[in-house]
Amino acid sequence: MRALVSSFSSCCSIRRLLLTIRGTNFNNVVIRATMEKRSEEKLETVNLKNIPNVNKLQQLTNADPSGGWEKSWELGLTPWDLGQPTPVVLHLQQGGALPNGRALVPGCGTGYDVVAMASPERYVVGLDISENAIKKAKEMSSSSPNANCFAFLKEDFFTWCPSELFDLIFDYTFFCAIEPSMRSAWAKRMCKLLKPDGELITLMFPISDHVGGPPYRVSVADYEEVLRPMGFKSVSVVDNDLAIGPRQGREKLGRWKFVAKPSL
Repeated sequence: MRALVSSFSSCCSIRRLLLTIRGTNFNNVVIRATMEKRSEEKLETVNLKNIPNVNKLQQLTNADPSGGWEKSWELGLTPWDLGQPTPVVLHLQQGGALPNGRALVPGCGTGYDVVAMASPERYVVGLDISENAIKKAKEMSSSSPNANCFAFLKEDFFTWCPSELFDLIFDYTFFCAIEPSMRSAWAKRMCKLLKPDGELITLMFPISDHVGGPPYRVSVADYEEVLRPMGFKSVSVVDNDLAIGPRQGREKLGRWKFVAKPSL
């Protein structure tokens, strides 16, 4: 239920990408250069003004909240999926700016960010409610050299009970995919799944004034409203300068520390 288009042309593509980026100094200019062609190819699909795709997605998910996401994967209506790792995730990973330990990506979709974040020091779990999404993620990642450093599970984020808690959770296009009335429940789950002093990274999108969803519009205040009562402290909220072209100016990167467990 959470990730925003189609996969690389083959499993080998992601492997070549990961092997290429290993040991490379990723500054903003380099990442934009390597992602420029892919971003241009996806421009129409990920743009919220692409009414036909967005309208069809909304019709599916609003008519059948439980099965609409599965149907959207069956029909290829996945405008949230970049078809590649999120540029800022690569930047944080290569810069050593992600906590080690256990990480979770709810609404992982095709799983590019899961694979990009995984390392011998960081075991990453990709979670999605769609069986088709998990199937695609496993197919995409089958040739990854870090295959023992991540796993994909078909589970409902709101009811899943893992055997261990997490040091890091990364949310991108999941918060905006759920009904706004469920955002407090989202924050409570983040509280329950993170270890004390764990970190939540939220890539906030879409920051806009559009009506309806999914994706539903978000703001920094929307995150603060539900996270602060759950014991989260904002470490930083900055514009995502590495957002792909269609999302420039509509994304912010938020980093939150889980500092106090509330009594629920």
